[in-house]
Amino acid sequence: MVLIVHAMGETSMVEPLLLGTVFVLASLLLWLLADSDDDNGGGGLRQPVLVPIPVRHHQR
Repeated sequence: MVLIVHAMGETSMVEPLLLGTVFVLASLLLWLLADSDDDNGGGGLRQPVLVPIPVRHHQR
């Protein structure tokens, strides 16, 4: 692609567009690979944790 544009003589816009495309693709890749902060990387939403509640067996 760069060779085709070089032959046409319009290289002033190709390099910024190529650099922008590389930045967008790198950002998208990092965003997709980053772990979510709401789970352990297993996907889906975090499941609720069951907390044991102490129960008295004898009345006072």
